[in-house]
This record gives sequence, C-alpha cells and structure tokens, in this order.
Amino acid sequence: PTGGVASFLTISSGIYQNAGANIVQQLAYTLAHINEYLNKSLFSHPITIEVSVGTNYFFEIAKLRALRLLFNTLAKEYNHELECYIIATPTKRNKTLYDYNVNMLRTTTECMSAILGGADAVANLAYDAIYHKDNEFGDRISRNQLLVLKHESYFDKVNNPADGAYYIETLTEQLAEKALELFKDIEANGGLITQLIE
Repeated sequence: PTGGVASFLTISSGIYQNAGANIVQQLAYTLAHINEYLNKSLFSHPITIEVSVGTNYFFEIAKLRALRLLFNTLAKEYNHELECYIIATPTKRNKTLYDYNVNMLRTTTECMSAILGGADAVANLAYDAIYHKDNEFGDRISRNQLLVLKHESYFDKVNNPADGAYYIETLTEQLAEKALELFKDIEANGGLITQLIE
C-alpha cells in the first residue's frame, strides 16, 4: 500500500475449501476475510478472489454465483463500486495418488462448474499435481482439458448459461442466505482475525 491506497488485493479463499470447510463456511469466511481488508483500507481496483472448486457440481456453480452476490452486497456497504474478479482452480482435497486418471475427470468437471458459475478465469490443476513436480505432460493435459471445454463444449460462446435455471438459482439464494448468517455471527464476535487469534 502507498498513501493508504492499495492497488491490488487478492483473497485466497481456496485455503478454506482445501482445509475441509463446507460451502457455507467457505463463503462466510471469504466474506469475513474481504471485510477485514475493507475495514482497514480503501481500494481503487477490483478485488481478486482465488477460489477452489470441489466435486459437488451444482453446488459449486451456485457457490461462485453466491460469492459474487455476497461480494457485491458487502462492497455496496463500503461504496466500493468495482466488481470482484474470481479465479477458480480445482481443489486438491479430492485428488488421489492411487487412480490418478480419475483426477482428470475430477478436474474437468470442477472446471466446468467454475465456468458455469461465472468465474472470470480458470486455472486448471494438473492431474498429477499432488505427487509430481511440475512437468510438461501434466501441464499440457491440464491446458488441453480447458481447450476441450472451450472448443468442443462451446463454453466460451454463452454468457451466464446458468441464469434462469431454477435449481441453481434456488441453491445460490440458499447458500448466500446461510453464508450471510454465518458472516454476521463472525462479525458480531469480533471479526475473522479476532476469532483466529482466540
């Protein structure tokens, strides 16, 4: 930060998902995390949120939509008019050493959830990321998975494909409401940092 104004801020919310938090907890903790920064600084640029996406397909789509909704609600309270920028990546929590090809299926569906949920960017995880160092083959496969989603599934041709889907809209609303309740509880008890210290 210079002169009290931070140029860029990235919130890594994937730590909550990878540590075992459920979706409501992930949303509430991420919102509380953002609130700690907004309480202390003035931001003139969008806030980037790095999110881990799990296997629960429709719930993960709704999670990203609820995150954007909750962020916009919180930002309005601070007169922060800029949108959040969501970067999604598959979770490490469900990847396996023993049947590593299954990891390709999991990362593909997790990337699909991220795209349909409205992530601004998707950074795929190599199928062997949890047990190999970065390698050309694993990286190439992870890029190709995204290219298949783009060129063969045409996910780049439709904006907001989940809009109007009753099930996803209902899930989004329910997750946002429950996360907002938990967020308010966190704030009523001193905020995220206070609760981490205790």
